[in-house]
Amino acid sequence: MRYSIQSGLLLAASLSSVTEAERVLGAYIFARHGDRTPKVFGSTTLTDLGYREVFDTGSYYHNRYISANSSKQIEGISADVVNPKQISATAPAENVLQNSALGFLQGVYPPVGKVASQTLANGSSVEAPLGGYQLILLSEATTSKDAEDSTWLQGSSGCQKATVSSNNYFTSDMYTKLLSSTKDFYKSLEPMLSGAFASSDMTFKNAYSIFDYLNVGLIHNSTSQFTHRSDLTDEVYHQLISLAGSHEYNLAYNASDKARAVDGAVLAGEIMSALNDTISTKGKSKLNIGFGSYGTIFSLFGLLQMPAASVDFTGIPDYASSMVFELVTNASGTDFPTDKSDISVRFLFHNGTITGGSEPTAYAMYDQPSELLSWNDFVTKTTEIAVLNDDEWCTLCGNTDGKCASSNSTGSTSSSASTSSTSSSGMSRAVAGVIGAMVTLAVILGLQALFFLVGGFRIAKRNKNSPEMSSAAAVEANKA
Repeated sequence: MRYSIQSGLLLAASLSSVTEAERVLGAYIFARHGDRTPKVFGSTTLTDLGYREVFDTGSYYHNRYISANSSKQIEGISADVVNPKQISATAPAENVLQNSALGFLQGVYPPVGKVASQTLANGSSVEAPLGGYQLILLSEATTSKDAEDSTWLQGSSGCQKATVSSNNYFTSDMYTKLLSSTKDFYKSLEPMLSGAFASSDMTFKNAYSIFDYLNVGLIHNSTSQFTHRSDLTDEVYHQLISLAGSHEYNLAYNASDKARAVDGAVLAGEIMSALNDTISTKGKSKLNIGFGSYGTIFSLFGLLQMPAASVDFTGIPDYASSMVFELVTNASGTDFPTDKSDISVRFLFHNGTITGGSEPTAYAMYDQPSELLSWNDFVTKTTEIAVLNDDEWCTLCGNTDGKCASSNSTGSTSSSASTSSTSSSGMSRAVAGVIGAMVTLAVILGLQALFFLVGGFRIAKRNKNSPEMSSAAAVEANKA
């Protein structure tokens, strides 16, 4: 009898674990590009190693979220052949990031061979090229297209206040102290940096560019190519990456100035919007993937208060690093939860390529005690840090040109319209002026036509090569 009671308890516990098992409803993955050429020479390109890194990381997420054999499979997602309505992918229009995204997506949904073949009306079968290669639409992200190729984080963000804010770091006590205290350290690197940096540039001001150059050399150059390789000891390398991390993190984020982390704020808005789309469509949209540089990642880390969870979040993320926002529920059944209170968000991060048995680690966001954050709390806290639309971006950045010009001109137009005087007939001066101009133009054209008709003149097309063409006209013709 005792055995039967224990068996019953075990069975009840087993059933409870099944009904209360966590289900993954959707996810947003944001990844850094793979290994690339150094920034100092410009025009960076993804290397074969970088291609392999992002492909391997993408393959891990296939096994986690796509594979039918995974306990973390996103509910209802197509396990073999990609369903374009279920997945969205974005990357800035930049060489390294676009190519990294394509390599990553190849891992997420690899070629499927004859599984995706089609039978035509005549009975013949057609298989996609490259062993059933799957095409996934890659949209252009809203972040600055030159972010990865720039040697300074805010150099091309387009956000005026972000540029000013980052410039303020170069006058801060923290920066000036490190600039002074590390002067001898960077000077000692001259044998390794000669030819790539001027002696005056071998300072903490170029901490990331110097680290990046030596890091690429360490990965790709043999001893014969990197003659001072032995000088790059573990101790020197650790100091280089630590200083570079401090330099770049403080350029990308400042707790008292949200504008400095504008790229992270935009990304936060995109993440929340994408996850909300999964909820509002009851799971029709399932997986969102974004790509970007370490600067955007740093900005978001700061806004999410991730350094409170681990000081490692102030260090430069390695190539092919990735972070994930999982949308999960413990609600029983197989239907999408109808109550948002049953939905939570989990943040995970993995530094570098995910290979072997390694997996992303879960961390608490916003300095909260739990790794899981209820959807409602996530929305409340993320709304405080996120940029959700162009108007918010323009306000945060203080820009009045480009996409911000329309909102500013709208205000000025309505203002001028309200102050415009009207004629006795109720017609505004602006409208009357336009009508008057049109009447005048009609009169001039009529007189001109009469002149040509009566005088026997005609309009002839001039030969471009005519020697009578002025030099200025020739220049304009060549431009065309």
